[in-house]
Amino acid sequence: MGKSLLKFITCGSVDDGKSTLIGHMLYNAKLLFADQEKALELDSKVGSRNGEIDYSLLLDGLLAEREQGITIDVAYRYFTTSTRSFIVADTPGHEEYTRNMAVGASFADLAILLVDAKKGIITQTKRHARICALMGVKHIVLAINKMDLIDFDETRFAAIKHDFLQFAKEFSFATIQVIPVSATNGDNITASSENTPWYDELALLPYLEQINTGQETAEQAFMMAVQRVSRPNYTFRGFQGQVRGTITIGDEVISLPSNESAKVKSILLTDQEVQTAHDGSPVTIQLDREVDVSRGCVLTTSTDMKIADMLRAQILWMDDTNLVPGQNYLVKIGTKMIPGTVISIQHKVDINTGEEVSTEQIEKNELATCHIALAEKVVFDVFAQNEELGGFILINRVTNMTSACGVIERGISETEHVIYQKTDITREVRAEQKNQKPLTLWFTGLSGSGKSTLANAVEKRLVLLGYHTMLLDGDNVRLGLNKDLNFNEADRVENIRRIAEVAKLMNDAGLITLTSFISPFEQERQKAKQIIGEDFIEIYVSTPLHICEARDVKGLYEKARAEEIRHFTGISSPYEAPVNPTITIDTTNILLEEATDYLVKEIAKRL
Repeated sequence: MGKSLLKFITCGSVDDGKSTLIGHMLYNAKLLFADQEKALELDSKVGSRNGEIDYSLLLDGLLAEREQGITIDVAYRYFTTSTRSFIVADTPGHEEYTRNMAVGASFADLAILLVDAKKGIITQTKRHARICALMGVKHIVLAINKMDLIDFDETRFAAIKHDFLQFAKEFSFATIQVIPVSATNGDNITASSENTPWYDELALLPYLEQINTGQETAEQAFMMAVQRVSRPNYTFRGFQGQVRGTITIGDEVISLPSNESAKVKSILLTDQEVQTAHDGSPVTIQLDREVDVSRGCVLTTSTDMKIADMLRAQILWMDDTNLVPGQNYLVKIGTKMIPGTVISIQHKVDINTGEEVSTEQIEKNELATCHIALAEKVVFDVFAQNEELGGFILINRVTNMTSACGVIERGISETEHVIYQKTDITREVRAEQKNQKPLTLWFTGLSGSGKSTLANAVEKRLVLLGYHTMLLDGDNVRLGLNKDLNFNEADRVENIRRIAEVAKLMNDAGLITLTSFISPFEQERQKAKQIIGEDFIEIYVSTPLHICEARDVKGLYEKARAEEIRHFTGISSPYEAPVNPTITIDTTNILLEEATDYLVKEIAKRL
């Protein structure tokens, strides 16, 4: 039987000695190759310790890391002692790189949290402890470093230990071990130090060799998130993914979310057929009958998996841009990636006190609880039991960057019991009664581009032609339905969401709806399109800014230039032109009558 594997991270604030600790451990335990040891000795001659060995150079590989003496990226190291194998991720301590620390924590069974003995427990210590708890790390080693700088003071050590244990009471860490160390001098790294005779427990490396994280003995039901459907020809249809638990030919499995059952007909490990596949094996599974399975579905023998399209989740926000409700992202859970919207922020967490704080937006590196609506139902599980289906990331749809990572608390739809109520008089019946096809004509463009004038003229023409319509104008809606909203980013996003929902209801009533809103952001217009569906007709009034500003029919541009109006589109806030509008019109050199003729003609093609 092979050696057990322990995956752990080192984390803590800047210059707490994370890289030095691991480097010294590898050096003292003689876990370096001869060339690595020689390179370390040579590099140290131009290092920051007057020629003494600088153990951090083993982990800090980037030039910027060596120049600044800090860790920027996650550095992974693999090593084996006589009793155990290890994978360690040395993670950055600077607040700017918290996302990298969270990535390291997401894979770890244990975290070594370093504390500077001179500083004690600081905000960054608490932030990292909270992120470890969020990422499901159950075992903590608090390494109180730089004990040599406080003359190995037992009283100071006991005070820091007491502070941390008090702070950690709110988390469910399985074990917390507090060890006094000196990463630079090697005290209590691989062997007990003579400088701390009052500490009679294990040194760091022996402790890591013997701790039982419980990962090796946990029994898990079979689960496989489908990564790919393999169909090389009409005779073969197999489902590929990585096995969690154990699966054997003949076992009955459930396909989620369709909830159909089937038996395993064959299991392929690479191109070899096997009777049983075990935890971690990449396989192709064939079932004995056709069931609804595609990428992102889950095959399982468990009956505890959950399905929902609205989630309550804890997140760590990692984007430079603040999170405000109403923003749309790609949500990746397991092998499934679908559009989703953060519909509300329930609260954020005070890093120091753990108190829940009411807020309208989340800044970078803050922790918060949110409600997220998904475009379709997904399979998920409790994070503590299944990290693969209990965790997720939010991906910015424009930059493709990871904006947040998080864990699912529960599905909202499971407890709220809000069910769409079908009515006998349908949208189709109402549309047929009015003898028309309901559409939403979404006019977008700068202030002064002519949106409202055109929408008004088009509506009059449609009514004269016998159509039933409703015009939603930006100012009018702000005076009624949305008068509780301000003009900050969050409220502007909510403004567009509400308009889209109202337009959809108008379409359900069989009406042709015209909307006239600047709606400056492509993401919000795409969200409106998602809400309204295929009846969304985007009309881009592309009149240039200098023409709009010359018109300035409401005097708004003049006030914006004088900074009397903040966040004014085109002046102090951007306007993102539609990527692929249905209809485009520039009102610069065209009469209103001609513009109306053109639009009505284009709209008639879609009625």
